[in-house]
Amino acid sequence: MEMEKEMSGRTVGEIMSKGVVCVQRRTLFKEIVHVLREYDITAVVVTDGLDRPVGVVSEADLMHKLAGPGRESGPSGIPTEGDEKSRGATAEELMTSPVLCAGPEWPLSWAAHVMETYRVKRLLVTGAQGELVGLVSRSDILQVFLRRDAEIKNEIVEEVLVKGLGEQPSTVSVEVLHGEVVLSGEVSSTVSISIIEHICRGIDGVVSVRSRLRCLDSPV
Repeated sequence: MEMEKEMSGRTVGEIMSKGVVCVQRRTLFKEIVHVLREYDITAVVVTDGLDRPVGVVSEADLMHKLAGPGRESGPSGIPTEGDEKSRGATAEELMTSPVLCAGPEWPLSWAAHVMETYRVKRLLVTGAQGELVGLVSRSDILQVFLRRDAEIKNEIVEEVLVKGLGEQPSTVSVEVLHGEVVLSGEVSSTVSISIIEHICRGIDGVVSVRSRLRCLDSPV
């Protein structure tokens, strides 16, 4: 439905952080440590000559250096990833690669699904040419749930019911408390109640939707 596309909420590009700290493939171990301390961050993005992300170096990657080579080898004596990284001296040798990326046009629900599926805390955001344009984290996405109840109610009434479906605001009661939406009243028989519920669940800041709606021509 066209209305569902319009009501899909904010995108990754609207909430992402743009000032992403980066290093190059040849950046040395100690330089990376200095960068992490200077910017008070826990990881840096490694980019190539065209500003495309090729990996991430985190504090966990750097900690392999303290373990030392050989301490993390498997029972067969074959070096593990940590064993290899303990010998690393540059960002390219230390980084975790490949990296998960999102597009700025992604709905926040897509980004949240990828983070949950792959158990990651953040996604790099890349442009049309694969260049790094930002970063979105779990905390960025969760900020949408700080939206005021009054704003959520107004969007449901004005954008969904009145403009989107042509319903009269007096026929449907919309209550929002702590992001939980309760719908009650009557809608015209041409409107699918399930669609209204689905669209409301996709609105930024909505935690849950409870519906007591009924169609005008439905039996009591």
